[in-house]
Amino acid sequence: MADRNATFYQGIDGLKVKVRPETQGDYRTVEVLTRDAFWNLYRPGCDEHYTTHLIRNHEDFLPDLTFVAEVDGQIVGSIMYARSWVISEHGDRVETATFGPLCVHPAWQRRGIGTALINHTRALATQKGYPAILIMGDPHNYCKHGFKTGRDVGVSAMNGSYPLGLLVLALRPGFFAMCPCWTFQTSKVYEFDAAEVEAYDANFPPKEKKHHYSQDLFSMLVRAVVT
Repeated sequence: MADRNATFYQGIDGLKVKVRPETQGDYRTVEVLTRDAFWNLYRPGCDEHYTTHLIRNHEDFLPDLTFVAEVDGQIVGSIMYARSWVISEHGDRVETATFGPLCVHPAWQRRGIGTALINHTRALATQKGYPAILIMGDPHNYCKHGFKTGRDVGVSAMNGSYPLGLLVLALRPGFFAMCPCWTFQTSKVYEFDAAEVEAYDANFPPKEKKHHYSQDLFSMLVRAVVT
């Protein structure tokens, strides 16, 4: 069944990347992959594998946009989506799509696998009528895929600020021009207590938590705003 729904993409250096829907049998593999990809990247340890666990049973989960990437039968990447919303200054609330976690195993990064996952799901989101994909992420990773800062299209955080990491990929031409000011609302699936993460992480093999300079960069990024 997975092969019938799979799409193949050409990665860097001739890499053949198979993108297919996530199945229940992939759950543990994807969580381990996500943990390996994010461990010590943004904080000592990580919580993205717990997000992966939570999102599948949440009312805002978008399974039709959730995929894995394989190379030679091995899952090396994953992208998961949840509902989000933009709210116009007139109070109109429009459903959008947000991905995260998006990850590629460290041994396979910079090979075109993340690009394949983004391109595949962007096309599907467009077909499904979503006006945009909005994320909180590092502009260095996503501007090459066409994402713009929310400030440039009039989309702010709920508190009215324009975080540097609030990124928007418009899928419907002219959508954001209909209103000069929008606010971005994410799903509550991304809100949880750190103690829950620690308890869930105990189900995985121990890994050492360390400080890495990428954590300092992330701290700067999440506090930066666009004026």
